[in-house]
Amino acid sequence: MEKRSGALMNTVNELFSEDCVFVSSQSTKETVVKEVGTKLLQKNLVTNEFVEQVLEREKSYPTGIDLKVLQTGLPNVAVPHTEAVYVKTRMIVPIKLTAPMRFYNMIDPQQSMDVCFLFMILNNQADEQANVLAAIMDFITQTDAAEMKQFFALNDTAKIYAFLTEKFKILKS
Repeated sequence: MEKRSGALMNTVNELFSEDCVFVSSQSTKETVVKEVGTKLLQKNLVTNEFVEQVLEREKSYPTGIDLKVLQTGLPNVAVPHTEAVYVKTRMIVPIKLTAPMRFYNMIDPQQSMDVCFLFMILNNQADEQANVLAAIMDFITQTDAAEMKQFFALNDTAKIYAFLTEKFKILKS
């Protein structure tokens, strides 16, 4: 990280890792979080409690985001995460889902929705959680809608990573 004008700067390459981009054929949020969480644990990026804590947090504070209000044709996404104490790094883990799965809406927790893509947030800096979420939303809203539709249709981890490193703006905290 470098300091510019009093604000910490993270480059996109620090937020994404090519070996932490996933395509999952799981059918529930529980199984996809376990699948990816196990891989993240093997890479020593999260603690042993990470999976359990993400799933527990999801029950009380759902993370589904309805993108149809932004642009017709965009799939819904979710941003599962947990408290900083269960995470050892700061990054975004993109997960393409081969089949939609049910999450509950972040804004209206009683409403369920089908989600097709996850941006799992790993953040070991408790006071930075909102900044990472804001950067994801900026990426979605500021990228051309046609390009976003193409992005969400990708099923190749290398192409997902390449798109993100090209289009995701630098995160300023």
